[in-house]
Amino acid sequence: MPSPLSRATAEQRRQAASVLDDLTTVLALGGVKLPSVEVDWEYGRLTGNYLIDLGPARPLDLLRVVDLLRKGLRYERLTYDD
Repeated sequence: MPSPLSRATAEQRRQAASVLDDLTTVLALGGVKLPSVEVDWEYGRLTGNYLIDLGPARPLDLLRVVDLLRKGLRYERLTYDD
């Protein structure tokens, strides 16, 4: 039988798994694979707060992430600013 904390955090666990899936999918579409990205299930089990751990990454991979973020921000400014 699940613990009260487990029942209370079921949605947070689903959200963490979904966000992780979305993040890895978007990064893959941008040509980036972070080798250690994962949900910190143990921390979440103990606290009820599920964190996404990006882990160590090569500077080249992070430069690509930064480039994608800059392009996305530039697009957002061009599209949504008045």
